[in-house]
Parts: sequence; structure tokens; C-alpha cells
Amino acid sequence: MRRKLETQYRAADFHFLGFRNTVYARQISSYHSFSLKICFFKMASFSTWLRYIANKLEFSVSLSWKNYKGGRITDREVGDAVWKNLLQGKLTYLHWIKGQEMAPTVGEAGGTLLVRKLPDANPTCSFVHRSVYVGDVVVVKEPEKPENYLVRRLAAVEGHEMLSTDEKDQPFTLEKDQCWLLADNEKLKPKEAYDSRTFGPVSMSDIVGRAIYCLRSAVDHGPVQNSNFSMKRDSPILEIELDVDEMAKNHKA
Repeated sequence: MRRKLETQYRAADFHFLGFRNTVYARQISSYHSFSLKICFFKMASFSTWLRYIANKLEFSVSLSWKNYKGGRITDREVGDAVWKNLLQGKLTYLHWIKGQEMAPTVGEAGGTLLVRKLPDANPTCSFVHRSVYVGDVVVVKEPEKPENYLVRRLAAVEGHEMLSTDEKDQPFTLEKDQCWLLADNEKLKPKEAYDSRTFGPVSMSDIVGRAIYCLRSAVDHGPVQNSNFSMKRDSPILEIELDVDEMAKNHKA
């Protein structure tokens, strides 16, 4: 089904008041030759841990398959890669963002984001395996400088018809693997916002993660308001891997 969106569509419609929460974590021992680090949370239930492990397994399989298709590993190495990715590391990383383009989601002075890694940003497969949805705040490679990263909100994906408020602009439909990104700050002009209204559609393959938590200051932090589907899927990861103290230490403001 085609969905009509205006290019002047404001991503701020996704905003609603979020809660504030602080979770403390500590790392515990490694397992055999793997540097397996597990975050222990007093509030994490058994069901939360099961959902977290399921997310980690899905990530491990997706990453290993991506590396296999890219020729970085052989078919014999896929199994070992899945196991290694499952046991090592986290599903998230910290990312500093500056500028006022994503205010009020991120403070105008900048903020530290907890980002969920997305090895394969697919918006069209089944709901069980879909990794991104319209309304998500994503980390994407900057179109003009791929070595840099932007944080913008996903406003439309392939198959969506784009309509402009300017009658001179012709409507168009996003092609396969294309998406439309918008800044949250309504006060900025399109050129100042530096989003798809300036650089056009972006490849879905350039999306590397989804922001799930933002620390604007030591006393102002909370979950990023993404689509309902993504927030539900990210909840066990947020509960297990969130460490506000660590985010505060890495905060640059």
C-alpha cells in the first residue's frame, strides 16, 4: 500500500513525554577463551534476559550473514562467527551528537546517545524480522561524507509517495532501498536542518544503528522516542545494557 507524505512533514509529531530512569550495571567474569561480558541488572527479569539473548542471537546471525555475503568470511567460518558474535561484545555503542538539528530529542548543545547496532536495516520484511520503522531515530552515514555520521528521523521508506507543498515540485515515489530522513527541529529551515530535503533520498544500507537513549546532561536523560514497534523490541536491550554512569563519563558537553 502506498503512503502519501509531504516533504514538509515534521518528524516532531512522534514526540511525546518519555520517562526518566537510571540503571546501574557491573561487568562480571569471562567464559573460557571468550571475553564474554555480561551486564547484571537487579531489575532485569528472566523473561527480559530471554528477550535480550534472542535479540543478540538475531544480531549475530544477521552480522555473520552480512559478512559472508560481503566475502569477508567463508561458509566454513559462518558458524564460528555466529557463536563468537553471540558471546562477545554488546548490542549497543555510545555516539556523541552536536548541533541543534535534532532538538528537542537531543539538546541544542548536543548529547550522548546509546545506539543499537543494526547490521541490516530492512524496512520491508515481516514484522518479526524487520529492523527499522518509520518514526525511528537512526544513525546514518552522511551522504556527502560517508566517513561521518548523521542522526535523523526516518520519515518514509521505499514505496512511499512523496508530495511537496510547493506545486512546482513533482511528486515521486521512493525506490527500492531508499528512505527519507528529517531533522526534528521545526525551527530550522530545510537547508539548516540538513536532511533529505537538502540531500534527497538515502540508501537504507547506510543506516548503521538506532538511537535508543539520550543523555543531554547528568540530570536530563531518557529513552529516545522511536516507533512503538522499535521501542518494544529495544526494551530488553535498554534494560540490560544501559549504563547512565558510563554515558555521563563520556559526555562531552
